[in-house]
Amino acid sequence: MSPGSSEPGRAGSGADPARLLAHVRGDVQGVGFRWWTRARALELGLDGAARNLPDGRVEVTAQGPRAACAELLGLLQAPDGAEAARRRPGAVRGVAAQWLAPRELPGGFVEL
Repeated sequence: MSPGSSEPGRAGSGADPARLLAHVRGDVQGVGFRWWTRARALELGLDGAARNLPDGRVEVTAQGPRAACAELLGLLQAPDGAEAARRRPGAVRGVAAQWLAPRELPGGFVEL
């Protein structure tokens, strides 16, 4: 699958486990974006983390049912001003996403 694609690289049920790695660019640091991402991930029952990167992006790792990961990715990618992004802090200018094989992660979702 190519970076930035929102579709999994293989067919499968939405209940299949998956791990999403997304890099979000824009005005996403210092505005509550990681907190918002954590809240959405927990609502979706996902494990993982959101962390600030030195280049100004936020890295999001989320793992759980493929459908829930895809829903979180949709919220991250929603255009500013869209209903899905209505309460999302900051301004997202782009999201590069990769679908990876699940791995052992601590439970819960944290801000790093």
